Amino acid sequence: MSALWTAADAQAATGGSGPGGWTATGVSIDTRTLVPGDLFVALTDVRDGHDFVAQALDKGAAAALVSRVPEGVPADAPLLLVPDVLEGLRGLARAARARTGARVLAITGSVGKTSAKEMARAALSAQGRTHAAEASYNNHWGVPLTLARMPADTAFAVIEIGMSNPGEITPLSRLARPDVALITTVAPAHLASFESIEGIAHEKASLMDGLTPGQGVAILNADIATTPILVDHARVLGVERVMFGTSETADWRLGQVQQTEDSVQAQAQAGDLPILFKLGGPGAHHAMNALGVLAACKALGADLVRAVLGLSDWVPPEGRGTRERLVLDPDDDAAVVTLIDDAFNANPASLAAALDVFAQVQPRDGQGNVIRGRRVAILGDMLELGPTEAQLHADLALHPAMERIALVHCVGPRMRHLWDALPEDRRGQRVEAVDDLLPVLKTLIRPGDILLVKGSKGSKVSRAVDALRKLGHATQARTSGGDNGQGAE
Repeated sequence: MSALWTAADAQAATGGSGPGGWTATGVSIDTRTLVPGDLFVALTDVRDGHDFVAQALDKGAAAALVSRVPEGVPADAPLLLVPDVLEGLRGLARAARARTGARVLAITGSVGKTSAKEMARAALSAQGRTHAAEASYNNHWGVPLTLARMPADTAFAVIEIGMSNPGEITPLSRLARPDVALITTVAPAHLASFESIEGIAHEKASLMDGLTPGQGVAILNADIATTPILVDHARVLGVERVMFGTSETADWRLGQVQQTEDSVQAQAQAGDLPILFKLGGPGAHHAMNALGVLAACKALGADLVRAVLGLSDWVPPEGRGTRERLVLDPDDDAAVVTLIDDAFNANPASLAAALDVFAQVQPRDGQGNVIRGRRVAILGDMLELGPTEAQLHADLALHPAMERIALVHCVGPRMRHLWDALPEDRRGQRVEAVDDLLPVLKTLIRPGDILLVKGSKGSKVSRAVDALRKLGHATQARTSGGDNGQGAE
């Protein structure tokens, strides 16, 4: 692999000191995934990364970015010493951004930014070297890590930026210095940290703060109540605005959308240009994100026809609606259930979208015939919704898709409000924690069922996904699905 960072370049970027002569081909913050040649960054988060420097060097790390010489590590080890490790990582990010000629797209939104990031990767990859994080690295360390890993010869970069509290997006946007900023939507998420949906909109609008006035382009959703806040922010900054949506005022207007269990086809209009595109996963809501991505690709200077073709290769990211076929008994062709793993995150908008997709999937047996299978949902708490969280959970019972779901198992104290609001014949198990559900999980499913598992990451309903997989053999993983969740929002 070609060099990503030489000792001299890394020292210049961070202002650090230490032995020279090393060359790193990657950047890592986790010894579990570190590969030989990585620069190990000893961040302090849940654990102090300095405790793992010796292990990283033993595994073949080229060097380690540290703020002190860790215990048990020789003083002459390849260490890059800086006053603050996170600020050192930001220094690498700034230098990586400065040395590349890449066109950079930044994406945020209350719903769908991770799927939009992956759509953009798919749309751009055939048009030049495209760089994007392999996961939802969208927070205070994830964005600089993504930038620090960007090769100098990158043609396109896609940077996902999230937030949990006010004031988090602006510094990350200014670090990324995007050429184009895409805001997928604004919806109730992290209301515990914001007084209102308008407060969330102002924070999402700050994604545009890293754009260059007079040159940058903001791709904005034209269909939401807080659109005026986004538009006004763009106007004050002096950046070009491109609107997408179903509204007649949209520059990129979404038309007819058709979906099957495995795909979405959509028609759109960009000025006088008709557009037809296809996605390899269900969920009509994905068509809107895809339209925003296509508008962003055009603003980046990419070829639109090739972007449409590339978009057809998109598949949902793991844990966000990916669909798996679980064989409960290898000797019984009918002993099959379908698992929709959407357990990465949840808010009212993303859960509603997941239910819409779920209602479209037809229960089948192992032979593909419509039989006795049911739609069964395991739903975990939606977190950080503030004082209205009880009502937001209860309101899910009124969603039209609920009429097509046989049973809803509710996990967590907040989901109690949904369980209470459901008709008695749709009430499944109600437990305070997912571990209380695991011992009886096998009794809750039967051949032919389709199972949706969704909840905020903190609800830990992903443990139910793992337990379901252990009940049988998983096949045809990641065939299709819908992404509705993400990390920091």
